[in-house]
Amino acid sequence: MSNNEEVFSSRGISKIISKNNIIFIYTLLVAITTIIVIATILAFYFKIKNSDLLLNNIYIKGIEVSNLTKKEAISKVKKELNEKMQNHIVLKYNNYQFYVEPEQFEAKFDVESAVEYAYNLSKSGNIINDTKQYFNVIFNGINIEPKFSYDKDELEFYLQGIQEELPDQVKQSSYYIEDDSLILTAGKTGENIYLDKLENIIVDEITNLDYENSIYEIPTYTVYPELVDIQKIHDEVYTEMENAYFTKDPYMIYVEKEGVDFSVEELENKINENPYEEEYKVALSITKPEVTIDDIGIDAFPDQLSTYATKYVNNANRTTNLRLAAAKINSKVIMPGETFSFNKVVGERTVSAGYKNAAIFVNGSVEDGLAGGICQISTTLYNAANLADLEVTERRNHSLLASYAEPGRDATVVWGSSDLKFQNSRNYPIKILFTVSDGLARCSIYGLKNENEYDVSLETVTVKKTSTTMVVDAYKVYKQNGVVVKKEKLHRDTYKI
Repeated sequence: MSNNEEVFSSRGISKIISKNNIIFIYTLLVAITTIIVIATILAFYFKIKNSDLLLNNIYIKGIEVSNLTKKEAISKVKKELNEKMQNHIVLKYNNYQFYVEPEQFEAKFDVESAVEYAYNLSKSGNIINDTKQYFNVIFNGINIEPKFSYDKDELEFYLQGIQEELPDQVKQSSYYIEDDSLILTAGKTGENIYLDKLENIIVDEITNLDYENSIYEIPTYTVYPELVDIQKIHDEVYTEMENAYFTKDPYMIYVEKEGVDFSVEELENKINENPYEEEYKVALSITKPEVTIDDIGIDAFPDQLSTYATKYVNNANRTTNLRLAAAKINSKVIMPGETFSFNKVVGERTVSAGYKNAAIFVNGSVEDGLAGGICQISTTLYNAANLADLEVTERRNHSLLASYAEPGRDATVVWGSSDLKFQNSRNYPIKILFTVSDGLARCSIYGLKNENEYDVSLETVTVKKTSTTMVVDAYKVYKQNGVVVKKEKLHRDTYKI
């Protein structure tokens, strides 16, 4: 081999060795870099996974919770949401306004679940997906909407109450018995609320927390009263005469019944001849029983089940109204399973019935009106019925606070719309005694106590109070031997203050 050949061969081998070294070094560097990157990602990932803090750039309902612990995030979000939900929704109908409080129907956001979701971002266990999600949150941010919930029944009940307070509400035809006559009052066209639409408006606005300083028109539609069914009225009024009696073994009472009837044809003719009259009157044919409960006496009702009194100021007109209504209820006997209706028993409050003008609540304000004060009688009766552990089936609170009853313990009545009804849910008849004298309207209910009779009391709790509204829960509390056995929620009321 020549010297030239040896030199050439040596240089070729050096080039090959040099190239191999470069490839090796490059591969080694790539491997080291990859290991470092993977190790860094793993270390970073496990740091995130084991961290007690939420990621950066996270919001819940628009409230930033970046780098907070779950406890801190829950506290912050709840505080800010509660502040925003302190406002009430204002509903408007013509010149009248109504307030809706979120507490009235237990509106709330599930903050705990939203924070838990935020905390678990990038912690699923899939490194690739978690890493992608991490960088997506860091660079783009995320706003989590917590689940919204509310008591649908409470909201619908409250909106129905607003419906009954509308000044233009529909009046259904109704009837009552006055002395020896049946009096039928004609219905009147009115406005009803689109309750589903209004409910959706309220829920949407609270969900979006976008109702501060806003007023919403109440959506309504025209409603016509139902046609009068005279035959149905006759079937309800018609009664065969029965004498009263009672037995002691077993202790049972049977109330007298007057025989009552009227001419369907006569009433139909009156309506046909004058279809636009506001009131129709037809004579009743009444057969009096020979023996009544009064003949038997109070011995037939041996136990006082409850008594309740409210104070009144001796204003002549108002006191007259109280006494007229109380007299209608006094000595009323209700059989087991029978339902008492305030409007049916007391009848329409009219000038001809003797009622006077006195202060009443009208759409959130106090005005003079016919039969003012009548709701004090319904309120007194409502409390006595609850304390006697009767089942109240219909009752509404006033829009304003009543001076004669604490919040949550009043009951408003309006002829043709709002009524107070309760059922004798006991297994023995009851008798109501009602007096109005010496500044007290007192209602006492008598009957026969059960073997294991509960001591019943009423309690109220103020849920929320602002400068304009008050929200109150009412409970019926059952005790035996001084120990609370059970506690039953009756209702939730909202008042303007």
